[in-house]
Amino acid sequence: MFNYFADLASRQLDGATLTREEALAILESADDQLLDLVAAAARLRRTHFANTVKVNYLVNLKSGLCPEDCTYCSQRLGSAAQILKYTWLKPEEAVAQAANGIRAGASRVCLVASGKGPSDRDVDRVAGMVGNLKEQYPAVEVCACLGILKEGQAQRLEASGADAYNHNLNTSEENYADICSTHTFAERVQTVEYAKEAGLSPCSGLIVGMGESNNDLIDAVFALRALGSDSIPVNFLMPFDGTPLEGTWLLTPAQCLRILALVRFACPDTELRMAGGREMHLRTLQPLALHVANSLFLGDYLTSEGQAGDDDLAMIADNGFVVLGSELSRQHDSARQDPAHQDRDDVGPSVFSRVTIRRRGAGTAVAPNA
Repeated sequence: MFNYFADLASRQLDGATLTREEALAILESADDQLLDLVAAAARLRRTHFANTVKVNYLVNLKSGLCPEDCTYCSQRLGSAAQILKYTWLKPEEAVAQAANGIRAGASRVCLVASGKGPSDRDVDRVAGMVGNLKEQYPAVEVCACLGILKEGQAQRLEASGADAYNHNLNTSEENYADICSTHTFAERVQTVEYAKEAGLSPCSGLIVGMGESNNDLIDAVFALRALGSDSIPVNFLMPFDGTPLEGTWLLTPAQCLRILALVRFACPDTELRMAGGREMHLRTLQPLALHVANSLFLGDYLTSEGQAGDDDLAMIADNGFVVLGSELSRQHDSARQDPAHQDRDDVGPSVFSRVTIRRRGAGTAVAPNA
């Protein structure tokens, strides 16, 4: 019996480029085709990334009080979300927070700060943190995410030892004005170009579930393909109370899988990360999504909690994958004896029906989720 998605995967492996018609077929596929779609996408994933999963760890260097008006963001101008708000972490605290993720298996640390973009002083501050991290953990990749860059700033980050720069396109160019009015899609593209010109690996992705159409999704994914993003994080909208998109629940677990499959077919050899919101939107299909995506964030996000880090690592091992860069694949059969991992009755896919505000890790005195 002819299998459309298996045939599509074979054509991709032979060097074909995904077309708009094929992309629509992925997004509009029926529920009874879902396993065929995942199996076909998994062939591409296994060909390029074998059974490895890249583990990334976020450190929120500066939280909240952003002057931009991005509708999806809990840190936006005018947000009433009750998130942690703090100014720059001290360099030693930033490195200590990063070390928690590294010890848990992260091979990339993402240093993130709220705001439209960094001043030159901010860039120097983060460059110092990058240098300290690289001195202590030379094998670990460091990705900076500081907003819209000015010319020359990416070079300063690269010189400090940074490996990558993240700046997401988030949605299509046509849809961009509907989610933000304080900067443009073109400014985001230019920032990614600055990163590439400086020799930084470009990391740029999406936020889905904001009311975009299938055509918007395809436009955004094809724009990322044209931009040459080395890593594509797919975020699933977390509709924080107190933001314009509060109460927006437009995704199903199956549609989340289709979106991940679209990215895999469009960019077969690109790192694909199932990122923020995976717990509440993929829910029990997270393990299945690992057969499409080859990367995830461990533990918590910028302003919300994720599932327990030990559960992430157990999910990787239980599905026959290994953490990229680990010397030994460890089975996490029991949580470590750490207060941050005990009495966690609120952790698990079944309870992620609302956003849990982050109250641990960077900016607090509570142990992080790693």
